[in-house]
Amino acid sequence: MTDEFSVESVYAELLGRAPENKMEPRLAPLYRAMDVLGEPNKAFPIIHVTGTNGKTSTARMIEAGLRAHGLSTGRYTSPHLSKVTERISIDGAPVPDETFVRIWDEIRPYLQIVDGELEAEGQPRLTYFECLTILAFAVFADQPVNVAVMEVGLGGITDATNVGDGQVAVVTPISLDHTDLLGDTTEDIAFEKAGIIKPGGFLVSAAQPVGAAQVLLEKAREVQVPYRFEGVEFGVESRTVAVGGQMVTIQGLAGRYEELLVPLHGAHQAENAAVAIAALEAFFGAEKALDPEVLQEAFASVTSPGRLEVLRTAPTIIVDAAHNPEGIRVSAEAIHEAFSFTKLVVVVGVLKEKDAEEILRQLKESLGDLAAEYCFTQSNSPRAVPAEDLAEIALDLGFGEDNIHVADKLDDALEWAVEHAEANEDLAGGVLVTGSITLVAEARILLGKADA
Repeated sequence: MTDEFSVESVYAELLGRAPENKMEPRLAPLYRAMDVLGEPNKAFPIIHVTGTNGKTSTARMIEAGLRAHGLSTGRYTSPHLSKVTERISIDGAPVPDETFVRIWDEIRPYLQIVDGELEAEGQPRLTYFECLTILAFAVFADQPVNVAVMEVGLGGITDATNVGDGQVAVVTPISLDHTDLLGDTTEDIAFEKAGIIKPGGFLVSAAQPVGAAQVLLEKAREVQVPYRFEGVEFGVESRTVAVGGQMVTIQGLAGRYEELLVPLHGAHQAENAAVAIAALEAFFGAEKALDPEVLQEAFASVTSPGRLEVLRTAPTIIVDAAHNPEGIRVSAEAIHEAFSFTKLVVVVGVLKEKDAEEILRQLKESLGDLAAEYCFTQSNSPRAVPAEDLAEIALDLGFGEDNIHVADKLDDALEWAVEHAEANEDLAGGVLVTGSITLVAEARILLGKADA
């Protein structure tokens, strides 16, 4: 039996469990699992990352910073783009197949105990995400890592990752997403996310809507932890577009870092970098500045697959996993700033639980005349909105009928988009694939980028 098959078979077993979005929020089974496994959640310090947008990019930057300081790291993020092992990274690379399978085999009997107890109480057994989270803790404890960067799956208070107590709680920008599960206002969502702020910790937050900032501030005061907010105690001082990214100067909590090259596009990535630096300073005690050379080495290695990622040139094809209106807005700004397209062909697919109408409205508004044509499509996910339905919404929003194309399959959509981008006489046409992580994941595979 090959490793590849083993990872696939474990993944199939995990997928056979209840998906997270069908669940009542709960943490007790996670604590029970940690208990029977000997508390892997307490085996290493944790930097815990929540927020609506920018979590994975920020987590990757923090991880790069820790590694540049000579620490061995675990990083837990979701969702994955091409292979489930991407979610559990050790020292910057997906966990080896053999380790993934071995640790799963070791913890499976213990998870069956917890499943049995849950079923006896008439509760659903451990879910897909709960099991993956337990597996991550077990993998990191087995290594053992010096520190883990754990990204929240959804919300905070009752997210499976919250059995770990973050030495630093990081909150990236909060906006409306998953409103069916987390609430209809940014305050409601901030209340959920504030659940990761624990006694003995330290809050580092991106700039937030006023109400959301207030909720985070009150929680930090309640549990008596220090708090630092972007725009108040730290932030981006200046940034300029550079080849392959941007040069940024950042005022941190303990130091000022000049002219760092961040190889990612957009104001939002500069802000993520500022948050990551503040989180690193907080982790190391918040008293002394980081070594600028170590920091530059860290940022030089940062990638963020699926986030304004250029997969091909002539014509340039960019994939971007923005899947809510705010994510679309910041990505569009970055495209206007970092690329010199005269025309963009946009390939869009959206999942049913998202606000397709607002996503399309934001695309139309933010990309404006740059987006000459739109091709609506769908990923293979059963949760994908049919391409025809997206086209209908676009027509209702006033997208020009002549500028809309529908392709049920992504490979056809890409072929059509490339053809139309190439038809641009000045050869400065590009293609943007956006609207859902599943669509971006499939586009990366179709365009030969299987690793993330």
